[in-house]
Amino acid sequence: MIGIICAEVEELEAVKKHMKDIKTEGKFNNTFYLGTIGKEKCVVTLSRVGKVNAARSTQLLIDYYIPDYIINCGVAGGLGENIKIGDIVIGEKLVQYDMDITAYGREKGELPDGLGKYIYSNKILVDRAKKVLDGIEKVDGVIGTIASGDKFVTNVEESEQIHKEFEADCCEMEGGSIAQVCFIDAIPFIVIRSISDCPNDNNKVDFDTFLKNSSEIVANFIESFLK
Repeated sequence: MIGIICAEVEELEAVKKHMKDIKTEGKFNNTFYLGTIGKEKCVVTLSRVGKVNAARSTQLLIDYYIPDYIINCGVAGGLGENIKIGDIVIGEKLVQYDMDITAYGREKGELPDGLGKYIYSNKILVDRAKKVLDGIEKVDGVIGTIASGDKFVTNVEESEQIHKEFEADCCEMEGGSIAQVCFIDAIPFIVIRSISDCPNDNNKVDFDTFLKNSSEIVANFIESFLK
């Protein structure tokens, strides 16, 4: 069984469009949707926004369903000049840009307990995602770094700093914590995002406009990935 985690309702609904034979189960105020995408058995859940919500939902999914691997999919804000709305970012590595224990001589973004600065997605899953990306003519994308933090970034200077400091291709609010839980629990994972906005001091307008479309782009990508 494959676990899929989305943060926004629009992301969840886009994935569910590709599911068949859906059944629902409730666990501690989380709803889990069980069904199939292609021939794969899947369990999909809505984590809601933010790192704590995402980590909690990831652990619930692992505890109750023991997935073979987990996909976190959804939208993100693009970073850097070469990333545009609608692009796919395959997170080869994840970093929590708001983790700061530099007072103890650590690097910005470095996690405690020896986990390091970056957590890497499963290489087999990344290679599979790359093949899917290479086979889609109308969608551009990159394999790179996804930065996570508990903030919707709109400030251009802040986005440039995240891009420069972590060589990040996009930023969002869940992937890094999902990666951390999966790494600790030894569950393979991958984070795949579609760009819905790019920080421009008012990118909430872009986010609201392109959320549904970008959610559908990444959901279509996930269907191809699972097939």
